[in-house]
Amino acid sequence: MVSYTVPGMKPDSAQTIVALLQDRLNALNDLALTLKHVHWNVVGPDFIAVHTMLDPQVDAVRDMADETAERIATLGGSPSGTPGALVAQRSWDDYSIGRAGTLEHLAALDVVYAGIIEAQREVIEATEELDPVTQDMLIKHSSELEQFHWFVRAHLENPDGSLATRGARTEKGAAKQASARPASKRAGKR
Repeated sequence: MVSYTVPGMKPDSAQTIVALLQDRLNALNDLALTLKHVHWNVVGPDFIAVHTMLDPQVDAVRDMADETAERIATLGGSPSGTPGALVAQRSWDDYSIGRAGTLEHLAALDVVYAGIIEAQREVIEATEELDPVTQDMLIKHSSELEQFHWFVRAHLENPDGSLATRGARTEKGAAKQASARPASKRAGKR
């Protein structure tokens, strides 16, 4: 419960924003752990490219989580960053891919990023009237998340501009779909 908040904001508005931000904090903490998991478990010909691409993403997502937690505290809330709270509060399942090839992990990350960005945009919309300062922070985070998603998708794009994961709804489904892509499409040959 928020007992105080920033000047000019009502405590009930702050409480609403804190709840929205706690969900984003959970998503960001989960994403940082997931990206590190992929970093440790990716194998295959493009291993080093994907392995090294992920570390800056992990660092940036951790910074986003820190900024989100500090915004919760600024609004008078108490950010919860423990693993138990994350698991208890989240509405999604654990990342479902273990040791796997670069295409499988990137395809699964395509689904992960799509879900996070979609939820992020919903919270941006929800904070438009309530708190433009929080909304600005979320927009900045979304810009980075969308760029990271683009980095992932660039590995999954076919020469015709379509994605190898088109229509996939689950991590495992996307991984299977990407790994089944013909070698000629992966190499850009016709």
